[in-house]
Amino acid sequence: MSPNGQTTIAERSVPHLERLPRPLYARNESLTRQTGTPRHSHTWVQLTYAIQGVLHVRTAASSFVAPPQRAIWIPAGLEHEVLSSPNTEMRSLYLDTASTDSPGGNCRVLGVDALTRELIRSFCELPVEYDETGPDGRLAQVLLDRLRTAPEVHLSLPLPSDPRLRTLCAMLQGKPDDDRPLAAWGESLGVSEKTLSRLFLRDTGLTFRAWRQRLRLLGALTPLEQGQRVTDVALLCGYESTSAFIAAFRQQFGATPGEFFRA
Repeated sequence: MSPNGQTTIAERSVPHLERLPRPLYARNESLTRQTGTPRHSHTWVQLTYAIQGVLHVRTAASSFVAPPQRAIWIPAGLEHEVLSSPNTEMRSLYLDTASTDSPGGNCRVLGVDALTRELIRSFCELPVEYDETGPDGRLAQVLLDRLRTAPEVHLSLPLPSDPRLRTLCAMLQGKPDDDRPLAAWGESLGVSEKTLSRLFLRDTGLTFRAWRQRLRLLGALTPLEQGQRVTDVALLCGYESTSAFIAAFRQQFGATPGEFFRA
């Protein structure tokens, strides 16, 4: 179960487009329920953004999270699935690979400032087949320029390749408040604590403790964005006190929960 207490995820269909009608194409969705897509890929770049709600993109190697004011850049050809929190107002942009000079292969979270946000809002109101040579086309070009220079923010969680670690991580993703130490996990998986520790560093670049803390804090973004009390979220994430949670949150994101969502 995720920190927001949601257990049922409705499947959301993936649009089947043979080609994009324009080099930059927008798709608007209002999602009242928690939803998820099957794993898929596109021949175009996708920018997944929500003006309300929290989005998660999962690939084979990592999980990426985008609360409001952030967006997830998904390269062409990369297999992924997209999950949304309840009551998400989603605005997806599809970019023809010829319209962007950004290198492919790396999924990443981008910061979305006030100007870029309003450009996305305005572009999503245009006709599908907008005039590329007129004002609408110029708006699209300005938006593309803003996306090219958008800063990367570190809101991702690396996922291990070792099957034993994947089992461990999947269990923690389902119950992030599980406080068992690595030695106990090793005992249940039939692996020594030393081996698990070495595998965690090899596969994720993080210690087990650091990985679990990042999992908890990223998972906290959805209930916080939905207005749940910080104290309740801290307990759901496995923290014994609100102050400990806020200190860890500030260390991870450079801001308190209140500051993070006001930014």
